Amino acid sequence: MRPPTPLPFLLLLLLLLVLLLPSPSAAAAGGADGWEAIGAAAAGGGRRRVASPGEQEAAAAGLLRRLLPSHARSFRFQIVSKGGVCGGSSCFRISNADGSRRNGAEILIQGTTAVELASGLHWYLKYWCGAHISWDKTGGAQLASVPLPGSLPQVKGTGVKIERPVPWNYYQNVVTSSYSFVWWDWKRWEKEIDWMALQGINLPLAFTGQEAIWQKSFNVTDRDLDDFFGGPAFLAWARMGNLHGWGGPLSQNWLDQQLTLQKKILSRMIELGMVPVLPSFSGNVPNTVDGDPRWCCTYLLDPSDALFIDVGQAFIRQQMKEYGDITNIYNCDTFNENTPPTNEPAYISSLGSAIYEAMSRGNKDAVWLMQGWLFYSDAAFWKEPQMKALLHSVPTGKMIVLDLFADVKPIWQMSSQFYGVPYIWCMLHNFGGNIEMYGILDSIASGPIDARTSHNSTMVGVGMCMEGIEHNPVVYELMSEMAFRSQKVEVEDWLKIYSYRRYGQSNVEVEKAWGILYHTIYNCTDGIADHNKDYIVEFPDISPNSFSSDVSKRKAISEVKKHRRFVLSEVSASLPHPHLWYSTKEAIKALELFLNAGNDLSKSLTYRYDLVDLTRQSLSKLANEVYLDAMNAYRKKDSNGLNFYTKKFLELIVDIDTLLASDDNFLLGPWLEDAKSLARTENERKQYEWNARTQVTMWYDNTKTEQSKLHDYANKFWSGLLKSYYLPRASKYFSRLTKGLQENQSFQLEEWRKDWIAYSNEWQSGKELYAVKATGDALAISSSLFKKYFS
Repeated sequence: MRPPTPLPFLLLLLLLLVLLLPSPSAAAAGGADGWEAIGAAAAGGGRRRVASPGEQEAAAAGLLRRLLPSHARSFRFQIVSKGGVCGGSSCFRISNADGSRRNGAEILIQGTTAVELASGLHWYLKYWCGAHISWDKTGGAQLASVPLPGSLPQVKGTGVKIERPVPWNYYQNVVTSSYSFVWWDWKRWEKEIDWMALQGINLPLAFTGQEAIWQKSFNVTDRDLDDFFGGPAFLAWARMGNLHGWGGPLSQNWLDQQLTLQKKILSRMIELGMVPVLPSFSGNVPNTVDGDPRWCCTYLLDPSDALFIDVGQAFIRQQMKEYGDITNIYNCDTFNENTPPTNEPAYISSLGSAIYEAMSRGNKDAVWLMQGWLFYSDAAFWKEPQMKALLHSVPTGKMIVLDLFADVKPIWQMSSQFYGVPYIWCMLHNFGGNIEMYGILDSIASGPIDARTSHNSTMVGVGMCMEGIEHNPVVYELMSEMAFRSQKVEVEDWLKIYSYRRYGQSNVEVEKAWGILYHTIYNCTDGIADHNKDYIVEFPDISPNSFSSDVSKRKAISEVKKHRRFVLSEVSASLPHPHLWYSTKEAIKALELFLNAGNDLSKSLTYRYDLVDLTRQSLSKLANEVYLDAMNAYRKKDSNGLNFYTKKFLELIVDIDTLLASDDNFLLGPWLEDAKSLARTENERKQYEWNARTQVTMWYDNTKTEQSKLHDYANKFWSGLLKSYYLPRASKYFSRLTKGLQENQSFQLEEWRKDWIAYSNEWQSGKELYAVKATGDALAISSSLFKKYFS
């Protein structure tokens, strides 16, 4: 096997010039006071358990053995104090090991915690060895370019030091636990925690297993809790008080299993020097009145009720009893997708004070971390008086706010830096774990810098708050790097290096393709939240008789551009239009360039993933146009046209399913099998599979004739799901359209809904098996479909 090609010298030189630019001081960012207050609170005056330097060095070495076992002795890790090598900040330093290369070590990585050690390792592998590390389900790691032990590239001079410009790098959304993590075992969690450390994440949300803590904290019967807790795939919303009991009850096996898993998760996070964010009491409690189901089961305690403090304190202390004194930072989101009963600032302030007092009674050093989602999702309610009442209801330095959607709609700009409260600049990016190529790379490359260097900045970190993970690896790699970037990134240059690292070699065609993708798919500037509403995966629940006769593609696109509004969802009598923010013609050019590179890159798993994903997206956007053509044909009573476009739409679904089946990362089967693997009884097995099937399709408030408002919220482009679920749905709809046209009858929407909802319910209760391994040649299938649809 020939040795790997070295990273192109000019690109490496360019990158190092960017990296070595000095970072502005904390004072220049205007956030020094906030950093010190939060930092001191997080440290807890020495109370919080922190892994020793030896434990953290061993944890970093363990991560290396799992990632690159052939090089386990090639690196030496050393924990250093902030006041030494790092000059008062958190940092990592990469240098050559001492002249004797003790124990075979070639490279020395120094850092303030094991997270910095892992980040330094990752930085070296990327920018000295041309490697790439992403989630397994997005192609995995490209490590073939790393030279053999004994031949690692040396670091010039005395080494390279990279400082964190802000102390925190936060990770997760409160719903990620349901959309992505719900069926994970320890093996998968171990890989994720390794990934977190490599990306520099030091403030992860740790929500697993909390129902077992509640079971031990609430003085209520198991039967009452059965009606309170949601099923495994819906726990996120049960925790927020949005619903209760849906998909449940939880078995004792589940509660015990998840608590054991959480202890492993927290132990590893602590070993790596992370500060886990644990849950706290939001005020929602199980409640019944004389067993009457009308008064069951979520109730918001009044903040003046002494029980509010007692329950919150008991919950924090029960966590400390189970896990030890491992953190001082707690999440609470009482009004995440819930509106307060009154907009009186005094009430809001009293509620905030009660939430914090409950935390601090349990842990006197507690810091409240709050998702700022409520300020987006219910902006009409949260005006300046209400925001100030909540944000200022706790002592200075005892709250951190996540500016959850700063990549699209930054709240720090319109709230005077959250009215002086420390905040974390976050990228939300994804809703429902949908699969869609999308991003705003320029915003990511500059937004955190603009926020940190703005006047009187209170920014104390960066973060990733996606609802679901394992998609768009380019977006998450760039966002992770912003934890260590003190200057804006020149995205075009960065992408050239990214392309080389991701595929393990240079390729002019792919470099050009990424240049196009940067200016199209990854340049969404219309301010619209990207929730995938392509017609295949979110089929319109509407009668074609109820919308305008002109449903042309041109109008559909222009309407979105005209309004340029921030939307979370559209509830309208008119035909919904999928989000389209780029030229599909240009994206197809990028796809052609990807295909041209196939001979050189076909063996690369990362290339195959990107190729399948881009082909899928191009075909899905084409299907949107075909759907509109079919609707126009129906409106014009053109039976031949309707038949033609119906056939083409259904054929596209089948072809996309075949394409997705060629890559392990786009299959329904693993999601279902992972769910069933956690069951110990047949009843659990049925329940978990139902939970898994229901979450990605239609759930909660559907009736026999009304689809749930949450139908397709968590839609997925997965082989198996397209053929068995999306295809029958579209086929049933178009069959009724065709029949109505032939018989000169209007479309019977309610009859279609009855038919479709019954099928959906049947599918959700099904037991049929789906593939867990890919079949077919991804390059050959993509090439064939390109010729079929785009030549």
